[in-house]
Amino acid sequence: MESPIGGIEVVYDERRWRVLRRKREIAKEIARALAACGFRDFVVHGSVARGDVDEDSDVDVAVLSPAPVGLVELCLERAGLRVFSRVLVQPTPVHSPKVYLYLDPFEERVVSLPLVELEPIEKEFYRFSGSLALDQLLRDERVPGVDKRLMLIVPTPRGHVEAPVVGNEGVVARFLGVSIQVVLDRVRALTRRAEEGHTGLFIEIEVPPQRSVEEVVRELCRENRLFRQRVARHGLC
Repeated sequence: MESPIGGIEVVYDERRWRVLRRKREIAKEIARALAACGFRDFVVHGSVARGDVDEDSDVDVAVLSPAPVGLVELCLERAGLRVFSRVLVQPTPVHSPKVYLYLDPFEERVVSLPLVELEPIEKEFYRFSGSLALDQLLRDERVPGVDKRLMLIVPTPRGHVEAPVVGNEGVVARFLGVSIQVVLDRVRALTRRAEEGHTGLFIEIEVPPQRSVEEVVRELCRENRLFRQRVARHGLC
């Protein structure tokens, strides 16, 4: 696969290939655990899907359809994957709230799931960053996507080619098969994060071990009008 906008080739050394193999084995363990419980609508996304990992890269698995949080937790724990923490996140009032299940104390392995049906543009985000379904992961495929530096990453047999997204938004959208809206949205969000040094999330709440996610959701429904408006039509309030 060739980059539609050229770029610079990055050649991986053996250490980097070794890190990628290790991160992918972790992703496969999580994906197999979800599949064993009957989950099908999930992807591995980000650097593990693209291949441009380093030692600090997270392993991100996203369930794309709403599911009971407790059921997902039980599924993971049956496979020996302990849930260390649960964080409810809503980036802005118009985004769908999600729960992030962190599988280690350093938050390097995470399973996310939406509390409500994702909007089409929200699903496109995963393709924008690069995403793999289980069968692709098991075949050790790598896919193009955009990293947090706003660089388009296109895998090659020796590593990857990278090129800037800014100034090439339309070409990148067509190449990745996503709308120009999602590209522009991510450019704005990641540029703001780089300039301000933080995410500025609308809601970010760690759910205490003694409480259920559903309890926290009901509390937010009572106390936060904008949250209530976003989820009420889905029967959560």
